[in-house]
Amino acid sequence: MHTRAAVVRERGGPFLLEDVELVEPRDDEVVVRIASAGICHTDLGARAGYVPMPLPAVLGHEGAGIVEAVGAAVTRVRAGDHVVLSWTWCGACPACRAGDLTRCEAFFPINIANGSRPDGSPTIRDAAGDVINGHWFAQSSFAELALAPQRSVVKVRDDVPLDILGPLGCGILTGAGAVMNTLTPRPGSSIAIFGAGMVGMSAMLAALVCGCTTVIVVDLVQGRLDKALELGATHVVNAAQEDPVAAIRAITGGGPEFTLECVGSPAVLRQAVDVLPRRGVCGLLGVTAPGTPVTLDMDLLMNARTVKGIIEGDAVPDLFIPRLLDLFVQGRFPYDRLIEHFPFDAINDAIAAMEQGRVIKPVLRP
Repeated sequence: MHTRAAVVRERGGPFLLEDVELVEPRDDEVVVRIASAGICHTDLGARAGYVPMPLPAVLGHEGAGIVEAVGAAVTRVRAGDHVVLSWTWCGACPACRAGDLTRCEAFFPINIANGSRPDGSPTIRDAAGDVINGHWFAQSSFAELALAPQRSVVKVRDDVPLDILGPLGCGILTGAGAVMNTLTPRPGSSIAIFGAGMVGMSAMLAALVCGCTTVIVVDLVQGRLDKALELGATHVVNAAQEDPVAAIRAITGGGPEFTLECVGSPAVLRQAVDVLPRRGVCGLLGVTAPGTPVTLDMDLLMNARTVKGIIEGDAVPDLFIPRLLDLFVQGRFPYDRLIEHFPFDAINDAIAAMEQGRVIKPVLRP
């Protein structure tokens, strides 16, 4: 199948729009015409090289659109359905058999590192017939058409605009799920969220849905903090102007019950742990290069603080994404106010805007 895709060919290089060939779907695969594709820092990590993905590659893992074609054995969706694409899992390891899908033992090879289907077969070739690495998070949605296994395709209601659905597959699911599925704060709880990108802001919106009454957002960009206040944060802290640990302790009278590190910085993780009171829990969401060390105070951890690593919001996409959309339609989860759209051929401009802090979540319209 002929399509157009954004190909990154070298570490740190630009995304180049190219004509490519997508293989025909297997019996259990789905072809989706992409209507929106969010740009995530993990995509940029793959381009930079600290997230392992062979190049050249078609990235993109926050795709949404309309089903164009299905394989003979597909039962979950049919042509014309509105869908969100998310990640995949092996279905055979102990974690998958227990229903703990985000802890699939094959998560990283089959979603990130292989650049192919789990059996090693390619899904994309360029105009010369050479292999382009794909199947990134089982979709490679920086393209007009994407191929995905049916288990990673989530059918959604058709009364929400397609151009705001893409980020639900990763960034929103990760941030909101970290609060709703992992931390599960009770009404009246306090939480401090370090990082006001899409993950952190989605966590903030989820904390409000859960009834947290002290919701603190920390960032270096004042514009993002202003947006957090606009959307319901009770307090913000500009870490470029004041010590966030001292500021949060002053706001909460000793520290919040929960913190989230959404930046991927060892120094920020240390702050998110140091500010916890006894019995406090810190969730770690930020993506870093493998092998990144961090130094924590062992005495603090021994005295009843907990650090939890969280992948994809501990969510089952089929269940969680439709629930988030219901909250959105009810006006209780206005994540669309965090999105700015860009045409597909402006992908490099969109990335620059995100890296410079001018946009919280750029979303492409292929």
